[in-house]
Amino acid sequence: MSFTHLHVHTEYSLLDGSNKIKEYVARVKELGMTAAAITDHGVMYGVIDFYKAATAAGINPVLGCEVYVAPNSRFDRENTHGEDRYYHLVLLAENNTGYSNLVKIVSKGFVDGYYYKPRVDMEVLETYHEGIIALSACLAGEVQRYLVRGFYEEAKETALKYQNCFGKDNFYLELQDHGIPEQQTVNQQLLRLSKDTGIALVATNDVHYTYEADAEPHDILLCLQTGKKLSDENRMRYEGGQYYVKSEEEMKRLFPYAIEAVENTQKIADRCHVEIEFGNTKLPNFPVPDGYTTYEYLEKLCYDGLEERYPDNAEELKPRLEYELNVIKDMGYVEYFLIVWDYIRYARENGIIVGPGRGSAAGSLVSYTTGITNIDPIKYSLIFERFLNPERISMPDIDVDFCFERRQEVIDYVIEKYGKDCVTQIVTFGTLAARGVIRDVGRVMDLPYAFVDTIAKNIPNELGITIDKALKINPELRSMYESDESIKRLIDMSKRLEGLPRHTSMHAAGVVISQKPMDEYVPLSRGSDGMITTQFTMTTIEELGLLKMDFLGLRTLTVIQNAVKMVKKGHGINIDIDHIDFDDKAVLESLGTGKTEGVFQLESAGMKNFMKELKPQNLEDVIAGISLYRPGPMDFIPAYIRGKNSEGPIAYDCPQLEPILAPTYGCIVYQGATRSSLK
Repeated sequence: MSFTHLHVHTEYSLLDGSNKIKEYVARVKELGMTAAAITDHGVMYGVIDFYKAATAAGINPVLGCEVYVAPNSRFDRENTHGEDRYYHLVLLAENNTGYSNLVKIVSKGFVDGYYYKPRVDMEVLETYHEGIIALSACLAGEVQRYLVRGFYEEAKETALKYQNCFGKDNFYLELQDHGIPEQQTVNQQLLRLSKDTGIALVATNDVHYTYEADAEPHDILLCLQTGKKLSDENRMRYEGGQYYVKSEEEMKRLFPYAIEAVENTQKIADRCHVEIEFGNTKLPNFPVPDGYTTYEYLEKLCYDGLEERYPDNAEELKPRLEYELNVIKDMGYVEYFLIVWDYIRYARENGIIVGPGRGSAAGSLVSYTTGITNIDPIKYSLIFERFLNPERISMPDIDVDFCFERRQEVIDYVIEKYGKDCVTQIVTFGTLAARGVIRDVGRVMDLPYAFVDTIAKNIPNELGITIDKALKINPELRSMYESDESIKRLIDMSKRLEGLPRHTSMHAAGVVISQKPMDEYVPLSRGSDGMITTQFTMTTIEELGLLKMDFLGLRTLTVIQNAVKMVKKGHGINIDIDHIDFDDKAVLESLGTGKTEGVFQLESAGMKNFMKELKPQNLEDVIAGISLYRPGPMDFIPAYIRGKNSEGPIAYDCPQLEPILAPTYGCIVYQGATRSSLK
């Protein structure tokens, strides 16, 4: 093999690329290639997904980006170059230094240079050029722009400028041929330029979709981007259908006069080797009082809290506390607990109501004794290993609920403590989901609304549903698909675009806190609201070993806090919400009527009906009800209710299960049990 695709847009060139990473990697593997690149427009959203998919397939991942270069300074907001608001330039990371520099370049484009697009300038490129190989890009590249206009000397000067920036053998003149007449002219000039300057040539295909047959659905995607219909005359098009993953043979047929340029792609790919490190925790340093190590300080907080929380039996709980502390220390999460403890302490000391705790963190005695949670793990027989287990190495996950109206104050405190550059919110992606993509494609194809609406409504409104699943489980939809050619075409086009990311937004709760400025670890972007976020999602952030915290804004907490204030103001009564009677019969009877509007986790129609059936007698029943009402355990609801109402004996598979399952009437409800784990 002597060809590698080095100019490739994936699904993360949002609404411009329909080249799904998994399909792309499978295709280059099928074509016998040993390497492949990712160079999305101005972003690195997909590089980790691509890296993992490529390495799993035995393909060398070449990590890059097609950046936008400002004609003058990235800080300029005035357009003084006519059509040229920015130029394209392909950057590829040759090694880990290059990858680190690429992250900084792409981040600068958003943080400093955003103007229509995330733009960088020569100052940024010169500062962070080490370890990067650059290609002159497509017709929108600066060199090519001059050649299109007949300014050969200016093109030559620009090419030498980029060569001086990146170094000899680190800048290439890029040949492309998608059947566009201008490319034929430019390519001849690039051949001349290469001879005059000694700058080598490289032949690429500007990939935007995977297969040749994807040209039509990709055209629909461009209409989604521009708000146009297929029938519109003046709209953006990628003419000729040549923007797919071509084989080496096809590329050599395109460039018989520049076979060396085709083979240079492989030589470049063979130079590019980046190693991404997963799972190595990068927690920020937590400042502790003089005379303490971080572990000693956490230990002090825990033992002080143990005496306060358990004045009568602190001594007998010390072995469990010591065990938990040792696990936390051995797993390297001491700073994690101190960081969480600190911002919860700040919230409480400043009158910001904090939830009692949610999820598996409530099973930790360390969480309870430090005040991270207000739920007694001993009283409720909660298991620490559900939260942290030395045999399952994963970052702890403590979700914390704050007053909806004052959540941002807690985040601001964290930003002030660890530094603005070290605290960043997290990106999330909206996707073209099954129902939505059918409606979008139908609009672009100019099909009648009622016609499209009927088809969309035949997609079951279920979590995780896909068009293929819908065709399998809905005979009516399948019949329409098989009998009506216009419906078949609509669904086929939609299937090719289904699942593509369509826009970014900011994760509702996730915040990353790092040791060093965030662009030392991950690329940054700027949302439509101007807020800086990571370019990687929450899952990827955690895989890279960065500290992700969830600051959840819960309106119910705000309502509770307001109610407490109103009672005090109107009746002079102080209510401590952490020490109310959890077995108040009147409250439990009210829950059993299903009148649970405004009660967190009990206000959906399904939960209201379940509460009527369950008729909880104590807090344990409410807890069990919430735990049962989810996929898997939901199947045990009838058995639980029969056991609760003493309708017949409760059977246990073995005597050892009885003390464990007696509180839940023989049903496995807690500790993440699902149907699959019971088989």
